[in-house]
Amino acid sequence: MIRVDDVTKDYGAFRAVDGISLEIRKGEILGLLGPNGAGKTTTLKMLTGYFPPTSGEIYYNDAPVSHQPLEIKKRIGYLPESAPLYPNMLVYDFLCYTADVRGIPKAKRLARIKEMSALCSLTEIMDKPIGELSKGLKQRVGLAYAMISDPEILVLDEPTSGLDPNQIVEIRKIIRDIGETRTIIFSTHILSEAEATCDRIAIVHKGKIVADGTTDEIRAGGNGSGPCLKMDVKGASAAEAKNLFQGIGSVARVEASQSKENRCELSVTFKKGQDGREAVYNAVKETDWVLMNFAMEANTLETIFRTLTKEN
Repeated sequence: MIRVDDVTKDYGAFRAVDGISLEIRKGEILGLLGPNGAGKTTTLKMLTGYFPPTSGEIYYNDAPVSHQPLEIKKRIGYLPESAPLYPNMLVYDFLCYTADVRGIPKAKRLARIKEMSALCSLTEIMDKPIGELSKGLKQRVGLAYAMISDPEILVLDEPTSGLDPNQIVEIRKIIRDIGETRTIIFSTHILSEAEATCDRIAIVHKGKIVADGTTDEIRAGGNGSGPCLKMDVKGASAAEAKNLFQGIGSVARVEASQSKENRCELSVTFKKGQDGREAVYNAVKETDWVLMNFAMEANTLETIFRTLTKEN
């Protein structure tokens, strides 16, 4: 349904998005996951036609956005991180105004507002000024605003940012309900949010997509290395321990730090497809060190995310 073909966006000398290519299928909930400043918002603004790419092209059903931007925008509902709400308007009046702007005929307007009110649980607050609502309720009004024209595609930028845990669960449920009948693309830097809501995740770092797939596929692909062995050794310096374990053939890398009481904490990452626990254990046996902790940590979405988005 949506194809992003080698898209780049520059702001002067700064490259915010760097050659992204992506396909988004109809009926899919795709999460753009990445740290702040990764290029998520810029990517969403290009998907909605708000920004033109510096190079590359975005296609909707094989039609280039640049050739007919207005027609394609009519198919999209967009909720930016700061929802464009009018604080002095009543919720009902704001939705009426939005429906008018989006060209919904008067004969259908009331039915559509009632539908959005039920979907986003706004019935009890339709006569309230928007400025008096909590952030969670404002976000629901924002979702109704984005959905009022019944778009094929819904684009949400950090939809749960600043909400409390109960509000996050409510917004998450609304997104899942909406996602049963349309395509949703949303950005977040919250791992649990992406894992709970998305059918697929694309991890973005410094304007590039560094991983793309379901959570299971990303875990399986990992970061190009195998699982990580967490160790705590007494009687060894960080330099001694690192030097010993780096000499083992199955070890990809070693991270060591000195802790209190002459103890050393280590993360020993094995090469993909290899399990070097026996070799590591035997190496410790040849020393007079005391092994205080020895536990394998499988690839998790969090460890993969941290590895893929590290600055260096």
